[in-house]
Amino acid sequence: MDLFDYMRQNNDKKDSPLAMRLRPKTLDEIVGQKHIIGKGTLLYRAIKADKLSSVIFYGPPGTGKTTLAKVIANTTSANFKQINATIAGKKDMEEVINEAKDNLSMYGKKTILFIDEIHRFNKGQQDYLLPYVEDGTVILVGATTENPYFEVNAALISRSIIFELKPLEKDDIKEILKRAVYDEERGMGIYNAEIDEDALDFLADISNGDARSALNAIELGILTTDKSEDGKIHIDLEVAQNCIQKRAVRYDREGDNHYDTISAFIKSMRGSDPDAVVYYLAKMLYAGEDIKFIARRIMICASEDVGMADPNALNVAVSACLAIERVGMPEARIILSEAAIYVAKAPKSNASYLAIDKALDFVKTHKQVSVPTHLQDAHYKGAAKLGHGVGYLYPHDYEGHYVKQQYLPDEYKDEKFYIED
Repeated sequence: MDLFDYMRQNNDKKDSPLAMRLRPKTLDEIVGQKHIIGKGTLLYRAIKADKLSSVIFYGPPGTGKTTLAKVIANTTSANFKQINATIAGKKDMEEVINEAKDNLSMYGKKTILFIDEIHRFNKGQQDYLLPYVEDGTVILVGATTENPYFEVNAALISRSIIFELKPLEKDDIKEILKRAVYDEERGMGIYNAEIDEDALDFLADISNGDARSALNAIELGILTTDKSEDGKIHIDLEVAQNCIQKRAVRYDREGDNHYDTISAFIKSMRGSDPDAVVYYLAKMLYAGEDIKFIARRIMICASEDVGMADPNALNVAVSACLAIERVGMPEARIILSEAAIYVAKAPKSNASYLAIDKALDFVKTHKQVSVPTHLQDAHYKGAAKLGHGVGYLYPHDYEGHYVKQQYLPDEYKDEKFYIED
């Protein structure tokens, strides 16, 4: 390294974004994701022992996929190479593979290949890697925001361990933000800033588990806020709102307002008011509510309140739930809006809901009786000798695929549970 390289490297470190400077260098510095890198877990032990096999990290942006790869780079004795699938091509992979072959054959040194956004590689590019992953020429570390079971070749999946990273918890984000504000070596500590607890809570909530988003916001806040008379930069709620361009919404995901809002959302769907539905939906989304939680409420309403009046409402709601998991925010807002408006505008019937509750109550309060003999299972040897299935009328043998026969036990043959609207 010459003088100019040295100066450029140091300037890059000084001028690099806060999220990059604050990125953990060791396993013990990582905040969150204890389900996969807590002490004693498989991944923790593998990294510590430098015995890593091919892995794929899957999770939303800002949850630590690249951070884990960098920690592996700092920990391993293997040669570490990194490429980004959004800009890399086959030639880049060939260079890495050839270098890996040389290192393995000449020095017995393994190569870890980190591929960021691996889902961006097409099938042919992924297939190219397969033999070299299989024979150990490279140890693959892939990172993707998309479900690898849909976006990564099955052959690569079968040769890798999938680790799913979750959105960081609110307390995790707060811990990271405090490091950012007060760490003088890698954070913003030299700016003599302080952050209020309500600003900390707001940024931790609004980032929705994305540490990078939270760090970008706090960096902008500190760099653009003037010092007060006491010589300190005060990051209060107003500053936090401005630096992330979002106003704080009174919405505690664990408090009354959370339940009041979801209650109003459900009652608006039940009451067939699409305008109120999208208002409460927007309020929840703006406040960072879990989109899967919202989707579950829509599915329940489609069954409980629309039911037999329009059975397709449940299909729409279920499809929306599956779609948002694949698409994610911000586009998931459109899918949720479509499903919620469909349920709101659909005709309503709670007959199915009333029927099952009435039947459950009946079963709980009445004695258990035998299934009518003609309905009992007759598919095993000797069943006919017991009279099981004898006298059963097969509906498809009759005109219109229907024949009148008794299905309820004799004791309860006159009971009515389902009442059509």
